[in-house]
Amino acid sequence: MQRFDRYVLSQLMVLFGFFALVLVAVYWVNRAIILFDRLIADGHSAGVFLEFTALSLPSVIGLVLPMATFAASVYVTNRMSNESELTVIQSTGMSPWRLGRPVLVFGLIVAVMMSILTHLLIPKSQEQLRLREQQISGSISARLLREGVFLHPDKGVTFFVRDINEAGELRDVFLSDRRQADRTITYTADRAFLLNDDGGTKLVMLAGLAQTLNVAQNRLSTTNFNDLTYDISGLIAPGKQKRRKIEYIPTTELLTRSAAVAEEADETLGEVLEEAHLRFQGPLLAAIAALIGYATLMTGGFSRFGVTRQIILAIFLLVLVKLVESAVTDPVRSNAALWPLVYLPSLVGLVFVLGLLRLASRPFRPRPVPASGDEVPA
Repeated sequence: MQRFDRYVLSQLMVLFGFFALVLVAVYWVNRAIILFDRLIADGHSAGVFLEFTALSLPSVIGLVLPMATFAASVYVTNRMSNESELTVIQSTGMSPWRLGRPVLVFGLIVAVMMSILTHLLIPKSQEQLRLREQQISGSISARLLREGVFLHPDKGVTFFVRDINEAGELRDVFLSDRRQADRTITYTADRAFLLNDDGGTKLVMLAGLAQTLNVAQNRLSTTNFNDLTYDISGLIAPGKQKRRKIEYIPTTELLTRSAAVAEEADETLGEVLEEAHLRFQGPLLAAIAALIGYATLMTGGFSRFGVTRQIILAIFLLVLVKLVESAVTDPVRSNAALWPLVYLPSLVGLVFVLGLLRLASRPFRPRPVPASGDEVPA
């Protein structure tokens, strides 16, 4: 039986890996398209796009792992039922309770992986993602280095560059500064490049012309220059420091400093405790999903017509568990003392599993066939 357990567990892990890979790819492609449109349109490089997609990957994996766990459990149980493997092994006297051991081990393995994601990888990746978003939101080079486009990085400022070569040199630069009401300054240069130092970002223009229009006197003055340095650090205001979000605060801090975190993140105490306990509830629910898929299909036994009804029932039960999860959200957020309700979906799912396994363990009793000559009841 240990060999049989290893066989079932290996089948579950292989199918789990397949479904997880497919689901992650689907979700990742959808998010990648949105990120691509937003980042590339703002002038960021492909490296920034790949970095952002990599940082968003842990949250995508955490989202699809429970679904992949349920799908693997249903698929393996259905295949073993159709190929009469379960029928043969049950004929040796093994009950559905005993046959569910590799499924339970499989669920616990997925729960451990989910725990690593929810408590470590997802909070860290979300924190790093937010930090990078703040950094690129104030990136001057990303906002200005776009060829052939008139840009307006600040009110009253227009910037244009015709071409950027491989060395980073800007060709045919146009900069109009109309931020002062009494005068307008327009710079044009054949070549330019950006220079970063401790004082900020400078635009160094070579072989150009500066035109100053005095609005009050309606007088234009021009100045030719060989090189001119223009401070563009003030064109883009630095991003404001945002509050920390509870999604990337460590679990220990959420549990030990709940009130302080709620005040800092401008959230209710119930929302803080809900976030903390959801990181434990998610892995539990992944294990329960595997057991629901197995236990529901075991109630069908062997049938030439398959276990389609049992599969539909398993999906329905999983939907009920998710409905319970949605139902307890508002009470927990409004009243922090009700945080144990976060674990109610797993408890309901466990009740389903125990009831289904008990039903599957009942011995089959065929209906009595009336003897010849006996009266058949109407």
